[in-house]
Amino acid sequence: MDIRIAVISLWAENVPAAAHFYRDVVGLPLLAHFEGDRPHFDLGGPILTIICGRPALPPDPEPRFPVVAFSIPDLDATMEKLRAHAVNLPWGVESNASSRWVMFRDPEGNLIELVEFKRSESHKNGLQPG
Repeated sequence: MDIRIAVISLWAENVPAAAHFYRDVVGLPLLAHFEGDRPHFDLGGPILTIICGRPALPPDPEPRFPVVAFSIPDLDATMEKLRAHAVNLPWGVESNASSRWVMFRDPEGNLIELVEFKRSESHKNGLQPG
């Protein structure tokens, strides 16, 4: 069975502000066709939809785990854009052996992560493992 994610939904009380944030700050492509007041963003297959309603925020104290994480090709360029839009980055850039990431809250309070996966030298040279 080939199961894949088709739609990710985030709730926002201010849908236009959330749509602006995901299009103009995060850089997600807004799809030209969407239904009513539910903007849809292209995630390269799956779709992110913003739905009018109150976000379900985690309890206090919360575990620091994002509602959704987006894989991006260039964290440094994205960080410049986030800083230019005065996005609060409370933990800064974090990393491990395989990735670098940043977490922040969207205008509705959802914890979002942007992650850049490090590529091995074989991938950089167009070679496939094994």
